Amino acid sequence: MRVAACVSPLARWMEVATDLIEVPLFLARVADDRGGCDCGRGVLRMQGPNGEFPVLILVFREDHAVVHLMSDTERMSLLVGDGTVPSGAEVEVPITDDLAAFTGDFVLDIDRAWDLVHDFTQARAAGPLGEWREL
Repeated sequence: MRVAACVSPLARWMEVATDLIEVPLFLARVADDRGGCDCGRGVLRMQGPNGEFPVLILVFREDHAVVHLMSDTERMSLLVGDGTVPSGAEVEVPITDDLAAFTGDFVLDIDRAWDLVHDFTQARAAGPLGEWREL
């Protein structure tokens, strides 16, 4: 499993883990440090060691996250939200160099999102994480 991250204030991509032993350690460190440093927003991208699919992308800002799934080069899905934010409300999270607004239909509590990322690194499968909506 390869994990790359772009977490404020670093604002640049870096590969942070390359095997299944390192991934949980990295995720635990980021989750623990999130409250104690200026890591209030970022992007985390996880995929197999040879760049194979699926690719899971977590984008987060403060207490909210959105999880994307790339099943192949042509298909992108969003994980259905957990009710943290009402469906009519919007939350902005980082996408590339800007912020993008997502309705509460696709927003998760950051702690729940970190748990799902951990589950993905263990199972290497996105299906069990929840309901997906293809874009």
